[in-house]
Amino acid sequence: MLVTMMCSSRRARSALVAATLLLGACSRSSQRLPPTSSPAGPTATVTTPAPPTVAPSSSPTLPARPAPPLAPAPTALPKATTSPAPLPTAATRGLGPLPTGGLAGRVVAIDPGHNGQNYAHTAEINRLVNIGNGTKACDTTGTATRDGYSEAAYNLDVVQRLASLLSAAGARVVLTRADNSGWGPCIDQRAAIANQAHADVAISIHADGSTTGRGFHVIYPASLPGLTAAIAAPSLRLALDVRSAYAAGTGVPYSTYIGHAALDQRSDLGGLNLSTVPKVFIETGNMRDAADAALLEDPGFRQRAAQALAAGLQAFLTGH
Repeated sequence: MLVTMMCSSRRARSALVAATLLLGACSRSSQRLPPTSSPAGPTATVTTPAPPTVAPSSSPTLPARPAPPLAPAPTALPKATTSPAPLPTAATRGLGPLPTGGLAGRVVAIDPGHNGQNYAHTAEINRLVNIGNGTKACDTTGTATRDGYSEAAYNLDVVQRLASLLSAAGARVVLTRADNSGWGPCIDQRAAIANQAHADVAISIHADGSTTGRGFHVIYPASLPGLTAAIAAPSLRLALDVRSAYAAGTGVPYSTYIGHAALDQRSDLGGLNLSTVPKVFIETGNMRDAADAALLEDPGFRQRAAQALAAGLQAFLTGH
């Protein structure tokens, strides 16, 4: 009987060891590495005129709005570990390529906000320049997503896509900067580039850095005697066209934290105050919001954004 009990005990221990090994093997075989992807978007090469110099004046300094979080030194776009929520495609929104030649003879000035090396040139970008009704800093660093994708890089990427679409439609495109490796130009120079090109329309591309809320908004100039009185009305019409096209083409909601129905009138922006051509700024999303950031970091979304902006500019320039 003692022998029988010892054998039974050995068989039980052997069964337990076998079960443990089997469970470990199953656990290891079920592990998977998360997929990653790093798609790259197309770029457009557009010749940019040398930025003109505009002398600063001794006008009183305007109070500045609270600055968004500073952008860190630029980094490569991080690989996404999750995909953003599906959005309508250009085809389903009717935002395919613009008609060939539909913008022939038109001049469009596009300003990719900020610049990739602004953070390394704080003395230069903090220099005060004239904005028509006061003075403000030459430029700012812009913001960034929480994982380091800079607004300056995002702005240029969207602008290059937009420039390609407009050029294919026959427009002559003028950019305020063609790369992300410098600093500036100052806000007064950005306005002067569009003015000297006799642009039919101008737009400045940005992404916001608010600590709360999400969504996009379009900024248009207030009517200021001697400055923007002549362009205020057409700039508002431009803002409405861009707002409609961007909302329809991207699905990004109206801003929940600023403006009214995605519109914000400003009188303290040199890029608008000094413009002699119809002009708006667009904050295409909030980089500090997780939902917006996931979109802004996606090259597919940036292409849709460019197509939507092209449709808005076309609507303004052609009246339909």
